[in-house]
Amino acid sequence: MARRKSVGRARAGGTGWKLRLLGAVLLIAIVAGAWGWWHLRHWTPDRAIYPVQGVEIGVDDGPVNWKSIKAIGADFAYIDASASAFARDPRFVENFEAARAIGMQVGAVHRYDPCQPAEKQAANFVTTVPRDADLLPPVVDLEMLAGDCPVKVSDAKVESELMTFLNQVETHAGKAVILKVSPGFESRYQVANKLDRNLWLMRDRLLPDYGGRPWTLWTANGALANEVAADGLRWVVVQP
Repeated sequence: MARRKSVGRARAGGTGWKLRLLGAVLLIAIVAGAWGWWHLRHWTPDRAIYPVQGVEIGVDDGPVNWKSIKAIGADFAYIDASASAFARDPRFVENFEAARAIGMQVGAVHRYDPCQPAEKQAANFVTTVPRDADLLPPVVDLEMLAGDCPVKVSDAKVESELMTFLNQVETHAGKAVILKVSPGFESRYQVANKLDRNLWLMRDRLLPDYGGRPWTLWTANGALANEVAADGLRWVVVQP
């Protein structure tokens, strides 16, 4: 009888050791996951490799302390300006003027809508963004797909309308636009190799390669946490 109890205690001891080991492994995994999440949220590319870095700012970022933005290392700012045929970022003028007032290089972003006529979208942009040779090249955000349009729009129509929009915006700005292309838009329309414009690609932490050719701008962290914006900044770097 005593022997049976001894065997039972031995088995219990073996099970306890396995449970302690499993607990330790789970604890390590939790700590590693938390550190990985924190690192991703606070990570920016090495300035020795990418010396010029900046932000994209819009109404969803709330009130912006531009002195603090500059203090954390932003050399330039792209400001969300207009979207589709009629929408305008309600903080564009405020952000635009404040960023320029502290000596930052500034550019404007239009969010392109394949469901709306190119001419109306171009008119929206040119009446929102002043014509100024000192501004950075305008950016066209290509993310929305024609699949959600209330009236069917063919891929060929998307491409021809986009070219009309680019030509009109470039005439206003006096310089070529930059195409900010999402992975989904590129997968559908493959504009990166069809349109001879500089590219802005997006991919958190890892170098983006879906454009099929070298990029000029890269959103390296879409939600950079810092003392300026706890909810995250869109942090952008320039290809040296």
